[in-house]
Amino acid sequence: MRHTLTVWLLAATLLAASLPAADLPQVNERGTLRVLVVFSDEEFFFFSAKPGTPPGFDQELLTGFADLQKLKLEVVSVPGWDVLIPWLLKGKGDLIAGGFTATDTRRKQIAFTSEVFPTRNVVITRKPHRVVTTLAQLKEEKVGTIRGTSMAEDLAAAGIQHVDVSLEAGQFVRALKDNKITAAVDGVEAALRAKLADPELQIGLFLGPPRSLAYGVRKEDAELLQALDTYVSNMRKTPAWSRLAVKYFGEAAPEILREARKE
Repeated sequence: MRHTLTVWLLAATLLAASLPAADLPQVNERGTLRVLVVFSDEEFFFFSAKPGTPPGFDQELLTGFADLQKLKLEVVSVPGWDVLIPWLLKGKGDLIAGGFTATDTRRKQIAFTSEVFPTRNVVITRKPHRVVTTLAQLKEEKVGTIRGTSMAEDLAAAGIQHVDVSLEAGQFVRALKDNKITAAVDGVEAALRAKLADPELQIGLFLGPPRSLAYGVRKEDAELLQALDTYVSNMRKTPAWSRLAVKYFGEAAPEILREARKE
């Protein structure tokens, strides 16, 4: 089954590379909406590549959008976060999804929809290590995060040096257990999921400003952006969004997300 999945993702990637960039009319004519996603073996709460698991928060939302547009959702596997925007700009997909943060740096290159999910970067540690609650404490830790992400940007902005950026999505808990790092910086949504699986994890200091997870499109694809924006804005007002948030991030998610929104 894993071999079949790998072949499917490779085929989708090769197909996407051969198709030109397109706004909504061309996407409708083609009949497929190509979504660029970074997969990992453990992080499956936005898009799942694991058989037998729920499809993921973003995948459920975008499947609804595709159904409304009478499109087939085509998922394109991307090898790393730092190449998502280059792939989009090269026309290898129509939008970026999968827990993608709308940062100021990224807005200079692409356009974003309205907020799909609130986020903020947070420091996580694991018992019996302390909970990190101040920037001074964080500077004393062996910190790990993922290259090319908003977490790495916020650590650099905070003056945290010598950060281990060799980790990939889903590897934080193992690195903390093995004492490869003593603290990790991840999105609060990922921390919530990780804590569901490992109650020994501790959520501490919020790092950087409150941000939004959103879908990224090319700036010239105005019709696709408008259609996605309308859909996302309407979904955020419905009970369906809240049900999905609890389904994928746990009963504590609403309260912690409210805290993450505070300056």
